[in-house]
Amino acid sequence: MQRVLILCTGNSARSQMAEGLLTHLNGDRFEVRSAGTKPGSVRPEAIAVLQEIGIDISGNRSKHVDEFAGEQFDYVLTVCDNAKESCPLYPGHANRLHHSFEDPAAVQGSEQERLAAFRRVRDQIKAWLLNFPPESA
Repeated sequence: MQRVLILCTGNSARSQMAEGLLTHLNGDRFEVRSAGTKPGSVRPEAIAVLQEIGIDISGNRSKHVDEFAGEQFDYVLTVCDNAKESCPLYPGHANRLHHSFEDPAAVQGSEQERLAAFRRVRDQIKAWLLNFPPESA
């Protein structure tokens, strides 16, 4: 089974949603983990919008990238520009892929407006991951 590490700054929204989605879509092919360069806590909106499509990440926790130091990964995915710039090198990983997604946690407004932002980013991440791994990787 190939190993995938998904990185973002806070490991609270984008990388958590990506971990849940990729595990749901291809959990039989990939062992998926996520982490952050400055972890916080998993956003309730991320939990809610994945629950809407039948994916439960309520037991997830935000992890620091250092928890995976020394481990080997076949793929390291970065889902925000900050994580791409500060991502440590992982020995033995063959492919490093990046796609910057809007930070839904930065959206201000009502609960419905925030949830709409999380849904939009969830759907963008899902569309990206439906083609994972890319043929060129």
